[in-house]
Amino acid sequence: MRRILSRCAIRCACCTTKGFTLLEIMLALAVVGGLLITLLYSLNYHLGIAESHETVTVASLLAKGKLLETENNPIASKGDFPDPYGQYHFTTEVKDSAYPGIVEFSVTVVNGNETVKLSELMEKKTR
Repeated sequence: MRRILSRCAIRCACCTTKGFTLLEIMLALAVVGGLLITLLYSLNYHLGIAESHETVTVASLLAKGKLLETENNPIASKGDFPDPYGQYHFTTEVKDSAYPGIVEFSVTVVNGNETVKLSELMEKKTR
């Protein structure tokens, strides 16, 4: 009888050891891995959006500066901005508008796949 009781005691002690099973650990690692992949994807996506917004902001400021620079003598031209904005290219256009004595002056700034176009109506300069 003692032998049977001692075997039960050994078996019960063996079954009640504390710890995690391999299945529980693998499941936890799968959940953490899924969360990390989602986090990295989201971070990469938002960094791309921030970079795009930075490019559009710089292009808008450069286009506004070019509009102000050529306000007195609007002529059609093409070119690049000086460093550190050498990767930004501009095109200026002068078109007649539907209103007499008024011209539409527009500046288009391009950097990669981002394009910003600003237009302004001006009084036609007579020489």
